[in-house]
Amino acid sequence: MIAEQHLLRAARRILLPLVRIMLRNGIASDAFTELVRKAYVDVADDEFGIPGKKQTVSRISVITGLNRKEVARLRGMDPVDGGDERWRNRAATVLGAWELDPAFLDRKGDPLELKFAGASPSFSDLVKKHSGDMQPRAVLDELIRVGSVESVEGERFRMSRRGYEPSGDPEAMIDILGVDAAEFIETIDFNVQNNPDESLMQGKVLYNNVPVEHERAFLDFSRRQGRKLIDELNHWLSERDLPKDSPESQPRRTLGVGIFQINKPSPFGPEATGDRKAEEAE
Repeated sequence: MIAEQHLLRAARRILLPLVRIMLRNGIASDAFTELVRKAYVDVADDEFGIPGKKQTVSRISVITGLNRKEVARLRGMDPVDGGDERWRNRAATVLGAWELDPAFLDRKGDPLELKFAGASPSFSDLVKKHSGDMQPRAVLDELIRVGSVESVEGERFRMSRRGYEPSGDPEAMIDILGVDAAEFIETIDFNVQNNPDESLMQGKVLYNNVPVEHERAFLDFSRRQGRKLIDELNHWLSERDLPKDSPESQPRRTLGVGIFQINKPSPFGPEATGDRKAEEAE
């Protein structure tokens, strides 16, 4: 068991930026507290039952510390999560296929400009080949909305930004926060529970005393390197990803890697001296 203080200290660090976002968007503490209580009940209900026995209100009450009446109330509430992660994954899949599938690339290996429909290759062909039951027009509208695709002329479209990164859409970015932060925490949880030789990659490089004159160069350099790695991993996984209609009995895994930049004030003042500090974890 991990010491309670270590867990609470880590939870506080996670909560600080999250609460900052909540306050900035007018979410009061009562609403967030209710959400935390609901999460405790849901996780206890889904994952902490006794094998062979039906999970009960009494057991959930014991392991969460909430009284039985409160557990029953929260257990009956509808989940808050109304987002459709499946939809976002399909839009990203279509965009990734446009970068990799030779049928939709020019002689230099760049994504072709595509008509919406008609003579092949078309955007509708792309969606039908790589996203199955999704409506091509709905996928196109989503990719235009987040700035990844733009209209060239009439019904012709081109990729304007590689990668499904809705940086111009605050609500979509917050949806990604819920997915990506949860996946990172799940990776840490997996590593805590398993032997080191079975651990998932979890790494970071961080220098906290770098002159500000190098900020832009680093952000540009790391973005290029990160994009290159993401493209290579995308290509590797796309070649092994099964068709949507493959047999359901075949075992599957969700595999991937996430990369993000760090840019925040240094804890050292401009006159501070001393050795440059680095933190690296592999």
